Amino acid sequence: MRVLVVDTALDLCSAGVFDVDGGEARVLGLRSEAMAKGHQERLAGMVRDAVAEAGGFGGVDRIGVTVGPGSFTGLRVGLAFAQGLGAALDRPVVGLSTLDGLAASAGGDGAVAALIDARRGQVYARFWRDGAAQGPAEALSLEAARDRVAAWGSGARLIGSGAALIADGAPDAAVMDLPGPTPEALARLTAAADPAASPPRPVYLRAPDATPPTRLPGQPRPPAP
Repeated sequence: MRVLVVDTALDLCSAGVFDVDGGEARVLGLRSEAMAKGHQERLAGMVRDAVAEAGGFGGVDRIGVTVGPGSFTGLRVGLAFAQGLGAALDRPVVGLSTLDGLAASAGGDGAVAALIDARRGQVYARFWRDGAAQGPAEALSLEAARDRVAAWGSGARLIGSGAALIADGAPDAAVMDLPGPTPEALARLTAAADPAASPPRPVYLRAPDATPPTRLPGQPRPPAP
């Protein structure tokens, strides 16, 4: 299966075309840059170049896009682009969990914790053992995440921007401080996904920091009590 993946959820901007066969993802065209902001300016050009390197859109069977957890603005950029492209090409678009992508980037068996720095003393987390998820994605305090990893004992792998934040709870754990999932891992997940069960909708694990305004522009302020 030939897939196009788009990732703007975290501190990477990635666009790649892959041929996925038997769990192996062979890169046909790829552009990926580390960036905390500016995805909206770079994404279209990166997709154009990756697709041109792969020989065009003609052979693309499916589009995969990261849906979170991650940056509110970044998620919207990737989702809007992927859905618009899917509609134009008449190709299915599947949503990919950022945490699942990180875990798939770690590879191998054993205990894996995918961890994203969520600020405010929290991480977004999901835990796996031997490739099987040990529950849903969660927003956890750093203390709770440390306790969860410490209970595993030795041999755990921690991956993602939140890995270093809880590494002191498991001093013998392998720490992989990736800024985001690898495009190859996302390509494998895209090919394996069920489009009906993987809608391209954003995933948020806590309420947004921003709050709606209490008055419309031009309205007078309410009188002080």
